[in-house]
Amino acid sequence: MPRVGGKAKTRKAVAKRFKVTGTGKVLRRKQGKRHLLQCKNRKRKRVLGQAALVSDADIKNVKENLPFH
Repeated sequence: MPRVGGKAKTRKAVAKRFKVTGTGKVLRRKQGKRHLLQCKNRKRKRVLGQAALVSDADIKNVKENLPFH
């Protein structure tokens, strides 16, 4: 029996956390740069500020919540 669905809606919480590139890759922010920054060195904080790619295991779930991206 087919699933009865309506118009797909964007999960706004997901839209704020992830970005889909032009080639279809999904970018995310790294965790660990909110607090307790005094004990982390400059290089570590600089690297934490860069965007990272979402793992292949999670891309499907993220893209399902972003139907128009």
